[in-house]
Amino acid sequence: MTVGFNVTCSPGREAAAAFMRVTPLLPALVIYMDPVNLAIQLPPFPGGDQVLAKFCRELAREAGKLAAEIDPDGEPAPPEDATPEPILMRDEFGDSGAGN
Repeated sequence: MTVGFNVTCSPGREAAAAFMRVTPLLPALVIYMDPVNLAIQLPPFPGGDQVLAKFCRELAREAGKLAAEIDPDGEPAPPEDATPEPILMRDEFGDSGAGN
């Protein structure tokens, strides 16, 4: 028998999320909502690992969209090119810079 339920809550100041292993073969995503905790574990059927992986990827993608929407200034800047472009400077006076 499958039991469904809906939960609505808001994160407290100490809210966090973590990957953990309940046992060596049972990975879980634990969401600490402060004060409510939620553990999301592998579904107990063949292919459950793929179902959980797909869900976690979707959760990460959608959570990223929400974070960008409500706090756009908190988004990391795009990576800068680590290789600087060479700068060619032209000496208008033809001076080699070797001295006076």
